[in-house]
Amino acid sequence: MYQVKRISRSEFVPIRNLKYHVQIWGKPAPDKVPLVMVHGWMDVAASYQFVVDAFAQDHYIIAPDWRGYGQTESGPVDNYWFPDYMADLDFLLDHYAPEQAVNLVGHSLGGNVVMLYAGVRPERIRRLVNLEGFGMPATTPEMAAKRYATWMDELKKQHRGEMALKAYDTVGGVARRLMKTNPRLTQDKADWLARHWARENPHGQWEIMGQPAHKVISAHLYQVEEVLALYRRLTMPVLAVEASDNSLDLWWKGKFTLEQYHERIQNVSQLEIGHIPDAGHMMHHDQPELLAALIERFID
Repeated sequence: MYQVKRISRSEFVPIRNLKYHVQIWGKPAPDKVPLVMVHGWMDVAASYQFVVDAFAQDHYIIAPDWRGYGQTESGPVDNYWFPDYMADLDFLLDHYAPEQAVNLVGHSLGGNVVMLYAGVRPERIRRLVNLEGFGMPATTPEMAAKRYATWMDELKKQHRGEMALKAYDTVGGVARRLMKTNPRLTQDKADWLARHWARENPHGQWEIMGQPAHKVISAHLYQVEEVLALYRRLTMPVLAVEASDNSLDLWWKGKFTLEQYHERIQNVSQLEIGHIPDAGHMMHHDQPELLAALIERFID
């Protein structure tokens, strides 16, 4: 199994009536800018372990499990609202860095969160790293009726238990699932991740540590104009990192392209685009050494 180089510790922080699990590497110090790292959809904070181990320097790293993921409570909800992630992050920074701007890293869902949050609270961010937080395809008002209908239909499926996540008989089954999703993931890392991505239930099965309600579509349409207005408020340097695999073509089949994403992020005034070769969307698993060096060079 993968051998951890930098040991983390867990803290549980009261945030908005939830007990938030936060993974911490390193210790705070007057000369250290906190490095906040937030994960993506159906992932957990521990997923950054490989990147943390690859850093050349010792950083003070704060990595939460988003609500309804990992060891963070979900509360009595049957779906999730994107602004809640932004508010959770705001409360988290109040707790850990109330009077200090932080370096902020977000992957995928987390990348979208940090891009919008930094447009709302630019004074709180020193440098921002977006790991394939691409955003979503553009929408039109005419799509609203179908979107609301789909949202309500999926809520009913959720309440009927039809959106439950698959449980696995062994932790090895979880590891194989991770490797099937990401063929670049090595066996040692998959075995390690499986024990942080899933937990054993009282029946001896291993359940993914993510609430099924995360699968319910958002009721709200994605507002590109609003997103671009927030991008234009980003006053800090921004590093947008892309993997060599083009995930947008795979996901959206032409409905939202890499070229369109590049057009959008040109609204960021201090933008640098970084590339990770031989990597897919889970670049922090595929090439942690290259990604760590890229992040470290940028925030230094």
